Amino acid sequence: MPLDYPLVEHTLANGLRVVISPDHSVPTVTVNLWVNVGSRHEVAGRTGFAHLFEHLMFQGSRNVASGEHFSLLMAAGGRLNATTWFDRTNYFETVPTGALDLALWLEADRHGHLLDAVNQANLDNQRDVVKEEKRQRYDNVPYGNALRDLYATVFPDDHPYHHPTIGSMADLDAATVDDVHDFFRAHYGPDNTVLTLVGDIEPEDGIARIERYFADLPAIARSPRPNLPQLDPLSEPARHTVISEVPNDRLYLGFRLPTERDPRYLAAALAMEALAGLSMSRMVRRLVRGDQSATSVQGHTMGFVDGVSLGLLAVDVTEGVDPNAVEEVLLEELHRFADEGPSEVELEAALAGAERGWLSDLAAQDQRADAFSHQALLHHDPDYVNRFLDELAAITPEGVTTAAKEWLDPHSRAVVAYLTGQDEVA
Repeated sequence: MPLDYPLVEHTLANGLRVVISPDHSVPTVTVNLWVNVGSRHEVAGRTGFAHLFEHLMFQGSRNVASGEHFSLLMAAGGRLNATTWFDRTNYFETVPTGALDLALWLEADRHGHLLDAVNQANLDNQRDVVKEEKRQRYDNVPYGNALRDLYATVFPDDHPYHHPTIGSMADLDAATVDDVHDFFRAHYGPDNTVLTLVGDIEPEDGIARIERYFADLPAIARSPRPNLPQLDPLSEPARHTVISEVPNDRLYLGFRLPTERDPRYLAAALAMEALAGLSMSRMVRRLVRGDQSATSVQGHTMGFVDGVSLGLLAVDVTEGVDPNAVEEVLLEELHRFADEGPSEVELEAALAGAERGWLSDLAAQDQRADAFSHQALLHHDPDYVNRFLDELAAITPEGVTTAAKEWLDPHSRAVVAYLTGQDEVA
């Protein structure tokens, strides 16, 4: 039977879009805000700004001292965080129902009045925090920059997905307080934001509380560009090789895919799942369980909105095995899948895995709020959360085969090879 999570939509006079989904099973409410700014909105010479603001937003605002956003909500029994991605930045907290007003007041203060606290000292402090994060998560761990290299290999130099969300440390070093203020004013406004409440709240009550705290925030002068047209698959293979002190050779294969709400994207995602995303996927059966030339094979997709998405295969090559030979097997399986399509069992397993993952996410109140915000901000359609499984079930074996032929063609692959140096991919 179809999903039927209740939801009410409302838009404030200043443009803030509100989604409320009551759920009285536990006495908590998730407050989830998606701001329509991510690394794809950055320009050359100013990368890393979206992620920088994820940090600055916890360093105080007009009426809140640095660190108080965390301390006040945690003292009230809440949990909270924020993340940055290509297409958005999101801020979220789940609090006891009695702390909802506190959470909304804190969010309104920083989303409307952050710049009162963004001075040179705060900028310098958080710039150093971001640099340390880059060292810990990217530069000083095995394969830490592999996805950065893959984005740069799959997408053109001037494409908004070419650079990672962490951005350039040189760009952050060059940023002035005025640069940072200008970025906030250009993107952080109620008319560029979705606020979702999921939990122990009635829609009318939730809307009234949001009006109380957010209605006086001024809209910004937005001038968004249209999303880019669909990017075609690569016209020929691309390759980037890194010789590094990594535990083993690892191959990353990337493919350009349709944007995430294009029906072909979902078919391509199921193809990737059948190929490498499950324990019984054909590449796992052949490379890991079969000849044991790989110790792991993974496949998944990343859905984007600005003219393209990404399909990804990652393969850990067994010590002593030629990575060239492993890549040839991957290409052979891609060709075979495009010729034969998925078996009945493979498609059934891929569909079941996608359905299980969707339902598992929605079972959590905070994840459900995130899904509503996602669909509301990027697609103006939060009810898609209820319809997704119907669209999934409508995908045919022929659709999956066609998507694989068009979007997972081995000739359209980008390969990033991280090698120990004992051998190299030609």
